[in-house]
Amino acid sequence: MPSSTKPEETRLSAALAQSGSRFPRILAADDQQHILQALELLLKPQGYEVDVVRSPELVREALASSSYDAVLIDLNYTRDTTSGREGLDLLSEIVAIDSTLPVIVMTAWGNVELAVEAMRRGARDFIQKPWENERLLAILRTQIELHRALQRAERLAAENRLLSVQGRPEFIATAPSMVPVLEAVTRFAPSDANVLITGEHGTGKEVVARTIHVLSLRASRQLIAVNTGGLAEGVFESELFGHVKGAFTDARTDRIGRFELADGGTIFLDEIGNVPVRQQSKLLRVLESGEVERVGSSRSKRVDVRLISATNSDLQAACQTGQFREDLLFRLNTVEIHLPSLRERREDIPVLALHFLSHYASRYRRAIRGLDPSALQSLMQYSWPGNVRELEHTLERAVLMCRSEQIQPSDLGLGPQRSQAQNLEELSLESVESILIRKALQRFQGNVSQAAEALGLSRGALYRRMEKYGL
Repeated sequence: MPSSTKPEETRLSAALAQSGSRFPRILAADDQQHILQALELLLKPQGYEVDVVRSPELVREALASSSYDAVLIDLNYTRDTTSGREGLDLLSEIVAIDSTLPVIVMTAWGNVELAVEAMRRGARDFIQKPWENERLLAILRTQIELHRALQRAERLAAENRLLSVQGRPEFIATAPSMVPVLEAVTRFAPSDANVLITGEHGTGKEVVARTIHVLSLRASRQLIAVNTGGLAEGVFESELFGHVKGAFTDARTDRIGRFELADGGTIFLDEIGNVPVRQQSKLLRVLESGEVERVGSSRSKRVDVRLISATNSDLQAACQTGQFREDLLFRLNTVEIHLPSLRERREDIPVLALHFLSHYASRYRRAIRGLDPSALQSLMQYSWPGNVRELEHTLERAVLMCRSEQIQPSDLGLGPQRSQAQNLEELSLESVESILIRKALQRFQGNVSQAAEALGLSRGALYRRMEKYGL
């Protein structure tokens, strides 16, 4: 067997070993002692703990008494037997016990049919002896990372369900890039400071806003959420500040506005960057005076609200071009919290995916146990231009499409139709519309107003389509 390894292999394996609470532990099974010795000589210097056994019976005993991060098994154990039947049956037993445990099969009698059968029964990969050290090490690293990600996801999903039962919003954040967000939420939530949450579409800004409210001293009162970007200019004041009967043609009764509804609690103004300049001055006046005046009324009413706002726009740049009032920005961003994109917090993908899977499996009454490891790998490799919202939409669709006990890669719909343009003749009308909207948003750096104008839609119509397609 080749035994030389590159220096970077050693460093990568050491980093992998240190990333968990313990060194990765491997169970290796082969009836030939020199094969087991070669595996120990290869893996132990890389930081792996290695247990070796020489029969399927000993594999079963080891798995019953210990936990492993991966299993390497030979397909043939009886001398002069090359069918692979013993190993395939053992593989099926291991997968039945723990489908998340990665099993890599080895054989000196490798052929395409045997490899296909092993993969069909749940093997993660196939190694033919004599193996290439670099390939074997790379496979182990990848599969152990996925295995540990699934374990973390299941544990955190259970913890998250407990928090949800206690009435808290389901704020899932384990990635290092989310540490500043968690620190800011913890530090500033108990205060009454106005908070501006920034980040791309679909990054979870409303979840952060609700978390801040729950952790604040106003938690016993309401949080009123308003998508200001989706409000037509003609109804902006009526929605936010209310109106009196007869104030305009359709005002048949008095109506209380969102600020009054939030009195004593919190108001969340989403897509604040898309509020027209003319309406910005009216919003600023309320924030400065703490008083609202219903449309058509001459009386003001004092309200006590905490303001949380959110945007995907660069408000500093908008101030410089005159599209956003600088004095309003000063009122909004006493504290600013920036949410990273899902591409910048990939460590959270397994946890979020399992959370959405559990939610939609329950909602649609589907008996789905989890994600196939290859499906998780597809999720980890996708670029997620629509961020967490797109991930949620993808898992909802997968739950509906799934025909087995686990989500498969084909259920996710992350194939070529999602990563590159297809011929229009092959796409449905909805698929074409989704692609055009995504490209328009990318072209205008997420500015909904400009994208809507380019598409010939009203801003509200574009928002409805974005929600429909998980954007």
